[in-house]
Amino acid sequence: MTATPGTPVREPYPPSSAVRARRAASPLWDVVMLLGLPVVAVLAVPAAFAGGGTRRWFGGRAESQRADAQAAKDAAATAFYELDTAQRDLRISIETIAAVDDSPAARRAVSDFAALGQRIDEVSRRYIQAVDAHDLDRHDLEAGVAARARAELTAAKDELVRVRQELERFGDSLGPLLGKAETQLARLAPAVERARQSLLAASNALDAVRESGLGADGLAARLAALAPELTRLNQGAGQHGVQATLERAERVQREAGAIRAEAERLPERAAEIDHRLVSLRTRAQALTTRAGQVEPVLSELRRRFAAACWQDLQQVPALAAENVRQAELKLREAQTARDEQRWPDATSLLSTVRALLNATDDAVSAAGDRLGRLNAVQKDPQAEIERTRFAIRDAQRLAMTGRTTPDPRHAGPLDEAVARLERAVGTLQGRHPDYWHFLTETEGVRQAVARVVARIREERGAGH
Repeated sequence: MTATPGTPVREPYPPSSAVRARRAASPLWDVVMLLGLPVVAVLAVPAAFAGGGTRRWFGGRAESQRADAQAAKDAAATAFYELDTAQRDLRISIETIAAVDDSPAARRAVSDFAALGQRIDEVSRRYIQAVDAHDLDRHDLEAGVAARARAELTAAKDELVRVRQELERFGDSLGPLLGKAETQLARLAPAVERARQSLLAASNALDAVRESGLGADGLAARLAALAPELTRLNQGAGQHGVQATLERAERVQREAGAIRAEAERLPERAAEIDHRLVSLRTRAQALTTRAGQVEPVLSELRRRFAAACWQDLQQVPALAAENVRQAELKLREAQTARDEQRWPDATSLLSTVRALLNATDDAVSAAGDRLGRLNAVQKDPQAEIERTRFAIRDAQRLAMTGRTTPDPRHAGPLDEAVARLERAVGTLQGRHPDYWHFLTETEGVRQAVARVVARIREERGAGH
């Protein structure tokens, strides 16, 4: 870095404890920072300014040792600066990992870096002690003293280099953790922006719904509940952490998106409820008319058939009338809910109305269907008998396919079906046959036969 003379130089990172100690030991630091000199030059400055004037040099072995010691001092200063720079660079990576990742591996990396920092402080302290212990600019420096200074400074330099290499190996091991952390950080700003845009879109959708005359108080309350989350997003990851901020942004985006979708669908939902109200009202009126026709059907059943054929239908007129009455009551409640724009209540009430009308429809239809089936079997019972016998014979042929004797598991139920049919036919004798019992028995026989057929096909399918 260069600077205009007279302009203070800002350091890119906070100084380590070792650098602060070195600055305190060197009163010329402020001059160097003011002039924008390289850090290495700090350690060379005392030689230029020693004694306030021209250095007094002495020839011979002492001067040679002094030069070697000075070279060792310069080399140690370079190693010290490189170690301090590497530590500051790596600290940025560690802080990035710690801000994003709370995994055991990340916590271990932070702990290992702290342990390395203690070692760096120790070797830096020994380096500074070695520098401060020897004044290489003394005019009467002895050769032995210079040799000792060179040895101590060289040892300090070697130790600084070893620790820097260890620091670099540790930094290389952080690659996967750092890559993951940087990926998370790269996701942060877009995620927060998407959340903000989703909130804005939800707010605009609510405004449009209100302008159309529809209320959306529930949706507005849900949107208002997201205001504190937006505040936390605006406060940033520095206060709440990267991972928590990412999760919050995604949650806000999902909820705001759901609010927007519901708001946009609200006009369609209102129209759908209006349509269902009209449709169910019409259906209730039609069922009221149909329910009035049940009593004549029951009268004919009583007149022409045995009691067992119609006793279970006696309650149909009363049941139909009560169901229609309840349906009309729920329809009025649903209309009130729709007018008050309580959409979930209106939808629930309409579902209840539909269930009541379905039950009524089934009951009313059952009376007419009963009369029709009884008329048919009274006129021609043989058709029902032949239909059932055909089903039995078809199952028997399937059971014998590829066999000379039937499987007892299949033959037993089919033989029972034949006997059951014969017993049902026997009930038709007499003056007032129970045709309904006959019909339910033949239907039961066909169902039993169908189960045997299904079992045979399943077993053969598994065999293949």
